[in-house]
Amino acid sequence: MKTYHFQITEELDGERIDKALGFLTDSLSRSFIQKLIKEGGVSVNGIQILKASFPLSADDEVIFTLPEAVEPRIEAEDIPLDILYEDSDVIVVNKPKGMVVHPAAGHYSGTLVNALLYYCKDELSGINGVLRPGIVHRIDMDTTGSLIVCKNDFSHNAIAAQLKAHSIKRVYHAICYGNIAEEEGCVNAPIGRHPTDRKKMAVNARNGRPAVTHYQVLERFGGYTYICCQLETGRTHQIRVHMSSIGHPLLGDELYAAGRRAPFKLQGQCLHAMTLGFAHPRTGEYIEVNAPLPEYFTHLLRVLRA
Repeated sequence: MKTYHFQITEELDGERIDKALGFLTDSLSRSFIQKLIKEGGVSVNGIQILKASFPLSADDEVIFTLPEAVEPRIEAEDIPLDILYEDSDVIVVNKPKGMVVHPAAGHYSGTLVNALLYYCKDELSGINGVLRPGIVHRIDMDTTGSLIVCKNDFSHNAIAAQLKAHSIKRVYHAICYGNIAEEEGCVNAPIGRHPTDRKKMAVNARNGRPAVTHYQVLERFGGYTYICCQLETGRTHQIRVHMSSIGHPLLGDELYAAGRRAPFKLQGQCLHAMTLGFAHPRTGEYIEVNAPLPEYFTHLLRVLRA
């Protein structure tokens, strides 16, 4: 448990207690602070405060204690898995659209981890904790395709080292807006958190991490282009951010293609993790797995080709 103890300065004299504590503790959201106050967890000068609008005065002493975070119990669920490769060290699955990789706020069931716990039982690496057993990398909820999962800590460390060295082959297929002028290209631009929208990433030269995406045109459809992308790095939303940055956001991307409209019913971005190639963590043998395009993707290609 962590206890906070603040003495209010003149600058915060007359300020609401929830707003003042939000300013003093930038790691806590204002809604969380309001909940804490409502539950009687905050005192001013030794008196319990129950209203978030309570006005503070200079020299007031504010004390509150944060309860210990309790990780929810993640249940095994009998959810079918499309297994592309499996042995005693790793398993490569073809993740469907709409499935979250591991539990997080708002998604504690129906995730890939819930399915893996049922299928693999206790045979999953524990390095990433109880919420992410076996998970060494992720793909977005609405991105489909190949994802490697580690069954033990030995393989987890070995695959993590390959990811860090950028030696794992990762090829994605996507459909983007517009007609890309060149047949192939490379976007070499650092990616970091968006400066004003915390849900988004952005090309950010000041605070971003190096990110490189190679792309090649596979087919053109006038207002849309079918491409494959090979990653050198694996930043959050990398392909989505990079393609948007050059004026060709992915079809269906509700986050990075704001304002674009297409006459297709899509659930999120049209992006598929096709190829995953890696050195086996125990034998060193090169293994390459290909996830077939999902039905929605092949249907969309048929429509565009018609």
